[in-house]
Amino acid sequence: MSNQTRQNTEANGASHESSLSYNLPNYIQSVRLKYVKLGYHYLISNFVYLMLVPLMLTILSSIHISVHSFHDLVQLSLDLVKYNLVTVFMCTGLLVFLGTLYFMSRPRTVYLVNFACYKPDEARKVTREIFMDRTIKLGIFSQENMDFQKKILERSGLGQETYFPEALIQMPPNPCMAEARKEAELVMFGAIDELLAKTRVKAKDIGILVVNCSLFNPTPSLSAMIVNHYKLRGNILSYNLGGMGCSAGLISIDLAKELLQVHGNTYALVVSTENITQNWYWGNDRSMLLSNCLFRMGGAAILLSNKRSDHRRSKYQLVHTIRTHKGAEDKSYTCVYQKEDQNQTIGVSLSKDLMAVAGEALKANITTLGPLVLPVSEQLLFFLTLVARKVLKIKHIKPYIPDFKLAFDHFCIHAGGRAVLDELEKNLDLTTWHMEPSRMTLYRFGNTSSSSLWYELAYTEAKGRIKKGHMTWQIAFGSGFKCNSAVWQALRTINPSKENNPWMDEIHKFPVHVPRFTPLNMSS
Repeated sequence: MSNQTRQNTEANGASHESSLSYNLPNYIQSVRLKYVKLGYHYLISNFVYLMLVPLMLTILSSIHISVHSFHDLVQLSLDLVKYNLVTVFMCTGLLVFLGTLYFMSRPRTVYLVNFACYKPDEARKVTREIFMDRTIKLGIFSQENMDFQKKILERSGLGQETYFPEALIQMPPNPCMAEARKEAELVMFGAIDELLAKTRVKAKDIGILVVNCSLFNPTPSLSAMIVNHYKLRGNILSYNLGGMGCSAGLISIDLAKELLQVHGNTYALVVSTENITQNWYWGNDRSMLLSNCLFRMGGAAILLSNKRSDHRRSKYQLVHTIRTHKGAEDKSYTCVYQKEDQNQTIGVSLSKDLMAVAGEALKANITTLGPLVLPVSEQLLFFLTLVARKVLKIKHIKPYIPDFKLAFDHFCIHAGGRAVLDELEKNLDLTTWHMEPSRMTLYRFGNTSSSSLWYELAYTEAKGRIKKGHMTWQIAFGSGFKCNSAVWQALRTINPSKENNPWMDEIHKFPVHVPRFTPLNMSS
């Protein structure tokens, strides 16, 4: 170690010691509170077991059966069987009947066999420089709005290797119907081909098909496009969801789950994508220019099954899906809105109220999800805080935000933008490690709309973080306004060396540092 390095180290150490000594009382208090809460959590979670020990001791101490030998114990058992044989048979028959009734009436288990994310080729990569070059050459944006887009790109959290469809890269651009179909086929068929190769499932074995794409809805539909290309069977249950925004991927999962629970022994193929060829904004309204800077090309295909024989080879089991819709409120309904600007140019406008609306939708969603997943200790704290605030009217008590890290091992939060991720990290009290899949997906692939959650789960798998029994929370926001959640439990430990996903050839490069979001004035 050089003298200069040693001096810097000593200086840093001295500074740290000085800071630590200055904040020592606060530091000790925070550590104490942390361990007090941890102890409370373990006490409440294991309360039943702790109470059972003295209860069993009390029961054992109150029993005074005089059994002098093993022979006496055997004789006692024989006498009981002799005089209560009818009762034994009746109880056994009742238990068998009730057990059969329970197993026949409970919903079918839904397994995620595997999934695949589409990775475009190198020719479709778009750096910030290429983006700005194409923007300038179009000659339709004012200088102020070109500067605005440049600032958005620098603050967005997107990196230098995101993807655009060919129709928007070439000069002049060619956003026609044929090119939009070409983008849809490239993304959807690419993801499905990889998925079928991974699972070795034949296309004819798929009984349910659910496709979601918010802005591109041609006739015939995208689901019909898949049926035609893969020659799926004639009685397939196919659905095409449009106009449902970035959260439509989890709506598709929920719909497939409902169908799998009533249709026996079949597979459901879910395809989530967005098409931007015909949805690029060619005007100067800044609220609409934001989508040009954030949205990128991508898609995912997911194979679900209700076959018990697929338990061993499946990756995850679907535990919960929670859907929250705030569309009854006008502010929520219009915060993400496709419309025409003053020059009759169509675009998607993002309201300045978006963050507040997303926060309200999240609150409603986790209020429903919390009781299903949180330990009793967290639910008790939430309930007591609620009573103190609403019933006892103690205003200085802040609303208690449950610690979802006690319920989930991994978080896949829709990579809509850096500001959204920063806000959720703060509100849910998550760590940098928990947010890493979402931030790295935004950086590497951009906002791929409803498919972003699957790029995030693929990142987590590529890092070797998924272990058997781990719980993963997927959460997405979308126009309408909607907040949807899905909870998955890992059925096995995922070995990254055996995975084929869009991260594997470059996962060693991540994570990378992404600066924090700095708000930009929309009018400046």
